[in-house]
Amino acid sequence: MNCVKRLGQGLMARDFGRQVAELQVPIAVLNRYTALGIPVTEPAG
Repeated sequence: MNCVKRLGQGLMARDFGRQVAELQVPIAVLNRYTALGIPVTEPAG
């Protein structure tokens, strides 16, 4: 949970392009956590 709290900290970069990149990193991390929790089902038979 501590990691998720750190992902929500404010932006440090000044210019817009770097702010966008700074936001994309935590979004990618959270998407990866979500992908790990989705079960993979395969048809039997």
